[in-house]
Amino acid sequence: MTTYDTSADAINALTANGYEHNFNLKNEALYCYTHDTHLPPDDFQIDEVHRFEGETDLDDELVVYAISSPSTGLKGVLVNAYGVYAEGVSAELVEKLKIIR
Repeated sequence: MTTYDTSADAINALTANGYEHNFNLKNEALYCYTHDTHLPPDDFQIDEVHRFEGETDLDDELVVYAISSPSTGLKGVLVNAYGVYAEGVSAELVEKLKIIR
């Protein structure tokens, strides 16, 4: 897997490789506004994960996920600034996106 210096480099490269949609965390699923589509954890796969840590604070992290959904054909990027432990997100979705430190 390619290593990128910045999150912007990772996002630009993934977009160039067909991951053109933006996903957001929404309750029990990933949500794509462009297609008004919800993807529950069983309906997407994580193809790549790129983690970036702040220079002065190791807890200041940004995670870039390359996501694809074989059932819908959607490919896109999920950017999460503080890990996947946000309130209102299902435990199943958190588990799918969890990164082992």
